[in-house]
Order: sequence, then C-alpha cells, then structure tokens
Amino acid sequence: VVLRFRKFNEEKKGIRKDPFLYEADVQVQLISKVFIVEKVPLEKEETSHIEELQSEETAISDFSTGENVGPLALPVGKARQLIGLYTMAHNPNMTHLKINLPVTALPPLWVRCDSSDPEGTCWLGAELITTNNSITGIVLYVVSCKADKNYSVNLENLKNLHKKRHHLSTVTSKGFAQYELFKSSALDDTITASQTAITLDISWSPVDEILQIPPLSSTATLNIKVESGEPRGPLNHLYRELKFLLVLADGLRTGVTEWLEPLEAKSAVELVQEFLNDLNKLDGFGDSTKKDTEVETLKHDTAAVDRSVKRLFKVRSDLDFAEQLWCKMSSSVISYQDLVKCFTLIIQSLQRGDIQPWLHSGSNSLLSKLIHQSYHGTMDTVSLSGTIPVQMLLEIGLDKLKKDYISFFIGQELASLNHLEYFIAPSVDIQEQVYRVQKLHHILEILVSCMPFIKSQHELLFSLTQICIKYYKQNPLDEQHIFQLPVRPTAVKNLYQSEKPQKWRVEIYSGQKKIKTVWQLSDSSPIDHLNFHKPDFSELTLNGSLEERVFFTNMVTCSQVHFK
Repeated sequence: VVLRFRKFNEEKKGIRKDPFLYEADVQVQLISKVFIVEKVPLEKEETSHIEELQSEETAISDFSTGENVGPLALPVGKARQLIGLYTMAHNPNMTHLKINLPVTALPPLWVRCDSSDPEGTCWLGAELITTNNSITGIVLYVVSCKADKNYSVNLENLKNLHKKRHHLSTVTSKGFAQYELFKSSALDDTITASQTAITLDISWSPVDEILQIPPLSSTATLNIKVESGEPRGPLNHLYRELKFLLVLADGLRTGVTEWLEPLEAKSAVELVQEFLNDLNKLDGFGDSTKKDTEVETLKHDTAAVDRSVKRLFKVRSDLDFAEQLWCKMSSSVISYQDLVKCFTLIIQSLQRGDIQPWLHSGSNSLLSKLIHQSYHGTMDTVSLSGTIPVQMLLEIGLDKLKKDYISFFIGQELASLNHLEYFIAPSVDIQEQVYRVQKLHHILEILVSCMPFIKSQHELLFSLTQICIKYYKQNPLDEQHIFQLPVRPTAVKNLYQSEKPQKWRVEIYSGQKKIKTVWQLSDSSPIDHLNFHKPDFSELTLNGSLEERVFFTNMVTCSQVHFK
C-alpha cells in the first residue's frame, strides 16, 4: 500500500495530477504536497453500484444534482483504517511488518469523512514529525463539523480539554474573526453574480471569551477580490468603453471582430454626421463637450451607487474632438462598414476645411496627425481599407482611456505620472498598451469597490493603490487575485464592532503550534464534501430572515504519538 503511495508521490512531485485508484471505490489525489483520500465519484464506479449509491446520497442531501456532486467522503471507519495503515508504515517499531529502514517520509495524509459518527467527523489527518530527516513521531488530527441552531461552548472548558489531552499546565489562545463587507449577488436569474468579495480579517491574542469582539490592539487585513464590470457600479460606462477597446484589439490581432450591442438608437454614421454638423455651425473650432458630459453623466447615474463616489467618475469636461468622437463611435459602431463610413465623413470634412477641431497635445494617433495636417491645408492620403480603420479607432480609444485613468489617479492624489508610466507608456506594442490599460482599469475597480469602506482614509486608499500598481508591474492580469491591505482596527472599527462575523475562531496551543485545539463558528459550511440540511420557505419569517439562524461549528483536535 505504502509503496503505491510513494511511487505516486515520486511521479507527481507534489503537483496536482489525475488521482489514482487505491481500491475500487477509493481514490487518492496529491494536492499541494498533501495526499487527499476520498470516495471515487459516481461516474467512475461500476454501473451496477450507481443506483444503490445514489439512494444513499439522497438520504444525506436533498440538494445533490447528480451530475456534479463534488468531492465524496468515505465512512469514518474506513478513514480510520487508512490513517492506521499510514501510521504503522512510518513507525520504525513495527518490526513485524518488515519495513525497510530508514523509512522515507510521505506527504501528510488527509481523508474525507462522511460525518456518520456521533462526533460528526468530517476529516481525519496525519502529519509526520521529523528531526534531522528522521521520522520521530506523528500528529493525528480529527476535524468535526455540525450544523446547530443552538450551540454551547465555554472557553475555559476548551482550554482544560487541551491541557488534559497534551499534559500541559499553561496554554495560549489566539482569536480570529472574519467580516464580510461586500459580496456580489445576482441581479436576476439571467445575470450571474460577479466574483467580487471584500472581507475584513482580524486576529488577536489572548482570547478572553467565546465570540469576543476583536480588541483595537488586534491585527487587521482587508482581503479584496474584484471582478471588473459590476453592472450597478459607477464604472459601468468606463468598463463598457474598455470592452469595446478589447473588441478592436482582438479584431486587429485575429482579423475577426465580435461587435458589442450598441447603446444608441441612432446609427454610428448618423451620430458622427450630426457631430460634424454641430462643429461646422460653430465654425469648426467649437467644443460640444459640455452637452455630451451632461448627457453621459445623467445616463449612467443610478440611485444604487453612493453619490459621493459617483461624483468622482463623471465624464471629463475637457474631452477633445477625438475623445468625443470615440464616445460616439464606441457606443454605436456595429460593423466594419460603420468604421469606414464614419472615418470617410471625418476625413472629407477635414479636407474641405469644414472643421478645424482642437486636440490635446501628445497624441501620436493617425487621426491626430491628419487633423494637425489639416490646419496647414495639406493632408496625407489614407486608404480606409484592411486594418487601418480598426487601428485608427483603437488609437483614439487608447488615448482617451489613458487620460481618464490619469485624471482620476492624479486628481485623487493616489499616484503620480511616474507611478503610472508603466501603464500608459506609448513605446510598447499597441496590444501590450491595451493589456496594460486593462490592468489599470482593474486597479480602478478595486479602489472603487473599497471606497465605501475606506473613502475617508486617504492614506489607506493610497497604500492600496501602490500595492496594486506594484503587483501589476510584475504580474499578469488576474481578477481572481486577492489583494491584501493591512489596516489599523481603529480605522475600520465602525465596520465590525457592531456587526456579527461570518466566521469566528479560537486556537488554543502551547509551545508547539502544530499541537492545537481549534473551535470555529461560521454561518456557512466550511466542508465542501458534506451537504447539510438547508431551511425551506416555511422556516422564513415575513421579512425573509430565518426564525432561528443555523450556524456551523467546527472542532479540530489532535494527538501526538512519539515513535522514539
């Protein structure tokens, strides 16, 4: 048995691969250098056993889908047997087993359990103790989980339990609490919830009582994971522009453009023609920014967003001709033909001298070059074919979005031009420029998501900005990454002191931190292979809350066995 584990470990070298079968209904996976033992999923078992197994699973949970049941657990008795074999195989005192010495230590072993015993055991674990590459003992873990409407636990009892089990006279306690500040929910059945989640983690020592409110001397960290494009967020319009920019970049790279649904009722050609007519009426030098700004701001304003945050993201009041053109075309262009027709109208107006639009300095786009040439009455001939129209619109979109982000970060004193240089540098390939702007947008989304919680703490927003900038200068775009911002509890006390945590935990230990007793209370099950009873609608009050809230209590205990 152990030889099979050892061979599997050597083959995989600690990297997660396909599991191997230990027995007909037991499989082993190597995940992050830990052996995970579990029941073989239904689709891998013999057909003759499926109906019997499904009936057993239905008795445990009313919510199994059949097709995707997730990890499956083994009976507690079977799990204990596997832990026993693992322990004996590493014990040099088991001479009757004829073990070849010295024994090479295997990774820790954890077995999923079905919680079928009175204690509700959901995991059994074993981790070897080594000294100078020699196995001297083993730590055995028992993890239990129960769903309780009523729970009763006493901190002193937990301490005494730990002292008695490990023959100790003194113990230390450490507390942990997690508060869920924000978690996206689905708008309706057709729109799935984003993965945005912001939690506040607090730890302290010692612990005075169960469910103690973390003291102001604690250590606190904001954990921030943000998915761009929150439908109700104040950046929704800017994110839509970014999506259109990505569409153009993909089209330029692949030759295939999947256009977005238009936001305007009028066609792109109509909007551009009206825009040019308005400029012509103003003798070609006018600025219609104010009108567009007011329309855009009203269009994207929603009562759901904190208005103090919303005011930071109004469309800039200094949009030049190219930027206004981007706003109109990015919201209405639905075909390559639209691009060609729109740019044809613009170039013809420039050639005739109907308009002499103003531009911000510093742009190297093809359109800006043509406009500057038109000031002198001579323009290069541009063939609006191939990828040129796509590139022209992509260039002015890049210029516009870069200025949007610069305006925010510098205007809010969160970054300098030097900090932003990597993200706005025009010297790199245009595809890389788009990618870096995408990173910059994600940083902005992160800041906006956190502003309701720390907007009055400028130094925290500045620190978060710098953390994100440093990360994205060195790493690819990753909206699943969890950014961590250390905070002083005094700065966020209003976020947690009167709130109930989603998770509260106490760890009791002495000298060796591996040897500990843990008790945890949470409002959701931390065990992915167990399905607990969920309340039906008859258990809900008129306001939608539970008559009696269901909590999940976890207990971790361990035993240390010395071989030498």
